[in-house]
Amino acid sequence: MTELQNTILEMIARGEPLADTALRLCHEVERLVPGACCSVVTVDGWGRLYSLAAPSLPESYSDAITGLKIGPNVGTCGTAAYLGQEITTPDIANDPRWTAFRDLVLPLGLKACWSHPIFDERRRTMGTFAFYYKEKRGPTALEREIVDQCVHLGAIAIDRHRRVEEYERRANIDALTGLANRAAFNAALRALDDRVQGSWALYLLDLDNLKAVNDTFGHCAGDILLRQVADRLTIAAYPDRAYRIGGDEFAIIVESEPALRDLEKTARKFLDEISAAADCGGNVISPKATVGLAEMSTEQLSAEQIRQHADFALYHAKENGRGSFVRYWPGIGSRMMQRLTAIRDVGIALRENRIEPHYQPVVDIRSGEIVGLEALCRMRVGDKTLPAASFHEATTDPQIAGALTRRMMRAVARDIRRWLDDGIAVPQVSINVASADFHGASIYTLLSETFGRANVPLRHVSLEVTESVYMDQAGTVQKSVEALRAKGLKVALDDFGTGYASLTHLMSVPVDYIKIDKSFVDRIVSHAPSQIIAEGIIDIATKLGIRVVAEGIETAGQARKLAALGCTLGQGYLYSRAVPRDEAAMLMAAQASQFPITLTGS
Repeated sequence: MTELQNTILEMIARGEPLADTALRLCHEVERLVPGACCSVVTVDGWGRLYSLAAPSLPESYSDAITGLKIGPNVGTCGTAAYLGQEITTPDIANDPRWTAFRDLVLPLGLKACWSHPIFDERRRTMGTFAFYYKEKRGPTALEREIVDQCVHLGAIAIDRHRRVEEYERRANIDALTGLANRAAFNAALRALDDRVQGSWALYLLDLDNLKAVNDTFGHCAGDILLRQVADRLTIAAYPDRAYRIGGDEFAIIVESEPALRDLEKTARKFLDEISAAADCGGNVISPKATVGLAEMSTEQLSAEQIRQHADFALYHAKENGRGSFVRYWPGIGSRMMQRLTAIRDVGIALRENRIEPHYQPVVDIRSGEIVGLEALCRMRVGDKTLPAASFHEATTDPQIAGALTRRMMRAVARDIRRWLDDGIAVPQVSINVASADFHGASIYTLLSETFGRANVPLRHVSLEVTESVYMDQAGTVQKSVEALRAKGLKVALDDFGTGYASLTHLMSVPVDYIKIDKSFVDRIVSHAPSQIIAEGIIDIATKLGIRVVAEGIETAGQARKLAALGCTLGQGYLYSRAVPRDEAAMLMAAQASQFPITLTGS
């Protein structure tokens, strides 16, 4: 008996699989009790039997009892597990507990059975250890002694196995949503790499409005929303599996044939399932998500490459309109690498203090007088100074965009303070702001604090918003513009005519200036449609009380045509390129404006 105990305990200590340990236990006991057939079954949390080891019984018998619900008349083992006490059946043929099952064992020559429950530390049944006999009888004293030891060993083995399972479950399950987590997702990708063949696709989803929900209704509502989205994805993805791989990030690995047949239809199904209104602690919220999709093509790629492709597609989708999906194509990878490189380069430049403003004058077209300055972002790289267009992709990252805005505000505040101290009559200086600047902390607070520290009154400053930013889907930017103007700040709408804004929007949420995009100015002399559009914009804006600035004026002919159409303000190389602080000071000192205006820049 000591040898048996040491053998089994050693297997448990080494972490041998439970089935192997139970099988060895049965073999050793059958060697000690010739003629007896050992059986170990487990009972799950729903009271169902599962055969763990029965080396002397046919596999068909083990299969037949697996999944049976325990009860008072479910053979000897099912009854022992149900009642939590040992059960002896000396005559299976005449025992009512075997009525539904005797045909399974009598043809095997088995006539009796004795089963002892295996308990956990709370005395809940985890399984049973049983002897089957080929004659009608009950257990001997020796067999009882052996089984006492076996039940104890079985309890240790099953308990350890369940603890390991629970540890692994917790390690692979997201505690909040119950979905498989990132660790499980990574393991699933590794398993896909090990497969020789088979089609599959990967969807990566970002929940678009989780931060807004947390900020508006609290994190409790946000947690409820995450759980509801997880439940919806579980249903929509079935029989495929959904994962929560980050705060608001989900993944679905699709292998089922119906889903693979039309991947774009499957993506729309996920988006539709998510978007239904959800009750989050009394707050009705309409979740939105953005999806990136990549698939295993005929070219054999690694699972990690597919994941990277899905990442590229997701980033592209977020940049081009949240609430949609994008399917990976080869060109996305190059574009994303350019974006990531730009983000990295600008991040380094910010840390090394190589981001600075240059100033381009805004002039009265008729007199050439400087009436404003536009602060343009520049990045120093070696002995070169790069314009914002060369690193514009970096501003798609909200953190980088916000950092650039803060750096530009501090630098402009410093420069204005120096000009004022030098006695220069400073016109209003415009600062470009990005979409990210309107989400989160108040942009007015940022302006007030930054220019307040430099002792620069806000009347010297204005803001510029591009047309695409102004048309923010949620209306957040338009509401912020309205609030800023109510506090006395001037706001300009840049790149007008290049997107989908219209003068109709400006009737409800007006701005102070419209800047006609350079693409119209380039063709203003000889292209009739450009002239007609520009004249219409100038006429309607003037009647609405909105001033118009023409961007990118390069020739005297363009200036004359714009003046003839009624445009009084302009900027471009005809007057001056964007220049550093000291050169801007010389321009202002040489030609002080008689008509200072409030204006924004890009």
